[in-house]
Amino acid sequence: MLTEPTIEKLRHLRLEAMATTYLEQQQTPASSELSFDERFGLLVDAEYLARENKRLARRLREAKLRLSQACVEDIDYPAKRELEKAVIRQLASCRWIEEHQNVLLTGLTGTGKTYLACALVNQACRKGYRALYYRASRLFDDLVLARATGTHARLLAKLARMDLLALDDWGLRPVGEQERHDWLEILEDRYGARSTLVTSQLPPEKWHDRLGEPTLADAILDRLLHRAHRIALKGPSRRKEQAAA
Repeated sequence: MLTEPTIEKLRHLRLEAMATTYLEQQQTPASSELSFDERFGLLVDAEYLARENKRLARRLREAKLRLSQACVEDIDYPAKRELEKAVIRQLASCRWIEEHQNVLLTGLTGTGKTYLACALVNQACRKGYRALYYRASRLFDDLVLARATGTHARLLAKLARMDLLALDDWGLRPVGEQERHDWLEILEDRYGARSTLVTSQLPPEKWHDRLGEPTLADAILDRLLHRAHRIALKGPSRRKEQAAA
């Protein structure tokens, strides 16, 4: 069998990685010592890995992470931070996403909430889940704009499809009536079906007051706090420590 026609057919079938690996095998004398099954297995592995990498890259682009390089392997655990490795290992398994649970990250400014949130979103993408990161203020501004342009329902539907929705820095500004209704709509779509991650400088016990209207606040927090993993980051601002170093 001629090599060139085989390469062309593989590329026509969009098996680019398999074609490249096959060509490399033809040019590597040591490959002739391998059995047919071994060589074929290497071709399949190359194609599978290439496709998995493309899918991961697509999921990460879709996630729109603020800190694209954040990953669970690079999280540090100084004692003053009071962050337990066992908790992060458990979350890194993404079982909480499979079981449609939530994660709440709280702590003062600079304690690393955004990095930890982005690392967990990154891990979700690596595990094959669709995820989306949003600064909370930007999300609710986008929902206001979407309502004005007639795309509100489409944006809500997009949010509902995500296996993991991460809202960073919620509660920095007063919560208006429309934001409360949007919050409830988002959580109603996701409750028991998808996972939500929220970071905030406010501890959860202050969220009811921040939401303002008691009836909607009860409904929102019932859906958000139920079966949620809570992590409270402690210690001084890491930005100040890095600046002083």
